[in-house]
Amino acid sequence: MTRPAPVLVRDVPAWREPVPPDAVPHDPVPFLDLPAQSGEIADEVLPAWRELLLSAAFVGGEQVAAFEREYAAFVGAAHAIGVSNGTDALELAYRAVGVGPGDEVIVPVNSFIATAAAASRIGAVPVFVDVDDEHLLIDPDAVAAAITPRTRAIVPVHLFGQTAPVERIAPLAERNGLAVVEDAAQAQGAVGPAGRAGAIGRIAATSFYPGKNLGAAGDAGAVTTGDPELAGIVRSLQAHGSAVRYVHDRVGVNARLDAVQAVVLRAKLRRLDAWNTARRAAAARYGRLLADLDDVRAPSSLPGNRDVWHLYVVRLAERDRVAEELTRAGIGVGVHYPTPLHLTGAYAHLGRRRGEFPVAEAAAERILSLPMSPHLRAEQQAAVADALRRALGRRGARG
Repeated sequence: MTRPAPVLVRDVPAWREPVPPDAVPHDPVPFLDLPAQSGEIADEVLPAWRELLLSAAFVGGEQVAAFEREYAAFVGAAHAIGVSNGTDALELAYRAVGVGPGDEVIVPVNSFIATAAAASRIGAVPVFVDVDDEHLLIDPDAVAAAITPRTRAIVPVHLFGQTAPVERIAPLAERNGLAVVEDAAQAQGAVGPAGRAGAIGRIAATSFYPGKNLGAAGDAGAVTTGDPELAGIVRSLQAHGSAVRYVHDRVGVNARLDAVQAVVLRAKLRRLDAWNTARRAAAARYGRLLADLDDVRAPSSLPGNRDVWHLYVVRLAERDRVAEELTRAGIGVGVHYPTPLHLTGAYAHLGRRRGEFPVAEAAAERILSLPMSPHLRAEQQAAVADALRRALGRRGARG
């Protein structure tokens, strides 16, 4: 059976040269098998979409309300507010806790740009901090050193599918009167010592971009919180600052979740625990397959974390050469993320220089994301391991 070509999604920078089907000894291994996910839910989604089309209940309505209830229960938060995308979710969460122009928001420099850009959009200043070398998660010691009188929020990013060390950050926030705003876009279902991602901080933002563990059929996101006042502010902000139609108590935006996406999210949410379990099994299999490769640094989990393996990120020398060889072998790969935020053109005006965040900078030169999906098969992972061995000048696979 011919497998689909590798799927490359927007937030996965990758080598994009097409792979001729006769150029590799196996079917291509997609970085993320979105067609398999869609096929699994199609029988549920298509009839529901038809009902929406006939009813014209496209904005709001019972599908959105039901998803919000179900996702809040899944996370363990009292409130979930569906929004248009993950970046809007972050902005609304920042605004809800009082972040405004000139305020500082502490974010890890190893993250997708949305974590910082959502703060910039409201006139706040992202203050970058480094990550720890073992897990590439925000470094609490660096956070402590970065707090100033202008700091309003700390943003632990639950990166690659595991929770950040919020149990160490929360006391810092409490002592300094700061809000903990979780960026939970890569960790739907992850659990750490402080609790479940999305219900640990004062408020959390997540993305349902198609490539996430819980992905929509386009852009979507959500804000979760246990605070009814914050939930009310977010719900108002995402609907033009209005809780009652044509009554606008604050300046808001149009950032609503539409019903078409809610249908997809509800179907996938019912499968998310099983899909996350499959990701954990795939991660364990990679650990066995790559155990004898001393020149490949495999990922590890923080003690007490139950990861959902949004990504499987290894570190190795000559990353670009190896990535090109894997791509020629039909293996879909990505880099998360190739440029630490302080070195992007978008934040050149902050004046941060190369060398200021050595852990993230060193990792950016070596990290490589291997195929990961709940539908990733054992034989596909064996093909990935074989291709990686060949790229590194080795032979033979291990199970």
